[in-house]
Amino acid sequence: MNIRFDRFPNGVNKAVTLSFDDGREYDRRLVQLFNQYGLKGTFHLNSAFFGRESYIEASEVAELFKGHEVSIHTTHHPFLEQSPQEQVVFQVVQDRHALESLVRYPIRGMSYPFGTYNESVIEQLRSIGIEYARTVSSHGSFHMPEQWLAWHPTCHHKNMLEAADQFLTLQHRHSRMSLLYVWGHSYEFENDQNWELVEQFGEKISGRNDIWYATNAEIVAYMNALQALRFTMDGTVIHNPTAMDVWISVNDRAVEVKAGNLMDLA
Repeated sequence: MNIRFDRFPNGVNKAVTLSFDDGREYDRRLVQLFNQYGLKGTFHLNSAFFGRESYIEASEVAELFKGHEVSIHTTHHPFLEQSPQEQVVFQVVQDRHALESLVRYPIRGMSYPFGTYNESVIEQLRSIGIEYARTVSSHGSFHMPEQWLAWHPTCHHKNMLEAADQFLTLQHRHSRMSLLYVWGHSYEFENDQNWELVEQFGEKISGRNDIWYATNAEIVAYMNALQALRFTMDGTVIHNPTAMDVWISVNDRAVEVKAGNLMDLA
């Protein structure tokens, strides 16, 4: 029995996620474009900056990002690797608490301010229940992260069109999960006057039945559920103890394992 963890929801092998930082006023236009093209975004916000010039208001967060994900970017955007341990914890926990009070769901992910971190910061995040943290170290590829707390994206949005072309034509000798992860800042579209990049990206990548469009948190939750599957030693019986349906390959065939089900492949 050849079993592989190489499938996203609906048995597809490809996923797309987008991640934008800081909570600037141009997020409004970006969200509108994402909604137009059916794209999913994760928006990492600094709660202390709400209401400042060129930033969004706290009162609009829940409705603005409905259908997307609100995530931590720390309260005041410090260099975490240069901060005392107490400040790291405070900045993350305070931001989480403030954002959760607005969106009314648990927040377990973040992006690093300035993209900087070290192993001590990673350990502190792990100790307070943070599940993922995005860096700014683009690798230009489409592999899944080796470590969720140092989640490197595919590319900055300035390179999103080239990455989309490569992603759409991507083929592997053996099927595997492939993720296109784009990061950036909405104000950069305004500064560079290149909002057409989002529209061209949406036209290229959206509306496909062979791609899963997901937020950062949705990808992490799905992968956790996938890793929680239980197997007999010969691989013929599978138990899914989670509340999430997942997909795997069995002898190169896509198989759905329903939430809570015990499946006998024999």
